[in-house]
Amino acid sequence: MQTSSRPTAVFTLTAAAMLVVNAWPAHAQDAQVVRIAHAGPISGAIAHIGKDTENGVRMALDDLNAQGLVIGGKKTKFELDAEDDAGDPRQATAVAQKLCDSKVAGVVGHLQSGTTIPASNIYNKCGLPHITAAATNPDVTKRGYNTTYRVIANDNALGAALATYAYDTLKIKTVAVIDDRTAYGQGLADVFKATAEQKGVKVVATDYTNDKATDFTAILTRIKSQKPDAIFYGGLDAQAGPMLRQMEQLGLGNLKYFGGDALCTEKLAELSSQSANIKNVTCATGGASVQKMQGGAEWKKRYDARFPGQFQVYSPYAYDATFVLVDAMKRADSVNPKVYVPFISKTHLKGVTANIAFTPKGELTTPAITLYTFKNKVRTELN
Repeated sequence: MQTSSRPTAVFTLTAAAMLVVNAWPAHAQDAQVVRIAHAGPISGAIAHIGKDTENGVRMALDDLNAQGLVIGGKKTKFELDAEDDAGDPRQATAVAQKLCDSKVAGVVGHLQSGTTIPASNIYNKCGLPHITAAATNPDVTKRGYNTTYRVIANDNALGAALATYAYDTLKIKTVAVIDDRTAYGQGLADVFKATAEQKGVKVVATDYTNDKATDFTAILTRIKSQKPDAIFYGGLDAQAGPMLRQMEQLGLGNLKYFGGDALCTEKLAELSSQSANIKNVTCATGGASVQKMQGGAEWKKRYDARFPGQFQVYSPYAYDATFVLVDAMKRADSVNPKVYVPFISKTHLKGVTANIAFTPKGELTTPAITLYTFKNKVRTELN
């Protein structure tokens, strides 16, 4: 799958929104409205993650509007266009086509790799830039589209970091690997498995489920017979929570449990029904913890004041992604994608999450990784 920004010292951006320019009447040539849309799952099992990311875009737009920007000689007001892809690849492509047809100026989204990859094809065809704050499969940027960017570390970094920690620090000798068959979950699991085996960890079982499942009894029963030290799950918190609860019920509550950013959320303890074995979770996110982000502490205070109890993972990145798009518009002095897209690749922005610059493929030049566990059922940074 694979996901915080600022006020004045805040020229930052993060992942998953879109921009549409609406022409004003002839008598208002000194003003323009630029609509920034967020595309992600606002319905379904992971709506809480999608809403958090949308909130990051809303904050960014408020901060940008407070600056009173003039772009292309016109006063510019930003508005949000919130789009729901329901975490479904087909709906994501329909959303992408809708935004292309509406002449949006840019996109922050989508949330998941399985929605971002097909949507990116459509955005590329119509020349519409999009920045994901959360999708981590390396294939998102593999084709080298100049319209596709990511402001978070990819699965190659996340999976390898988890496998290394499992072997080097926790001394894991055997592991079972499960994934949800999505582009995100399977890709992350493959990287973890390959790195673990290179380190000398024995993979004693591999299995899979789907991103809508809630009953993992059969899978866990098969795995139990293999007596692994740990389970790695490539998938979302909506499945990881019930899986942790069922592990405890089946006598697997002592196993270590690893996963990526999509299960590394504030809501995991709740989704596990507050299972005691959540203390055995180690998960990774592609970036610094919000407390250690260069603008994170102040940004988080503002976020919590506006959206109490809604913070999950990716909203700081969505915030920064929005700023990245507008920063390119400012440097190009245009909100027209055909004009400002080439300026995105030249980004050097001090964001809330990090100093943002891109490789030729649209990846961050210096991505960070943070490992977490759950202490007293609260997500807590390890490194």
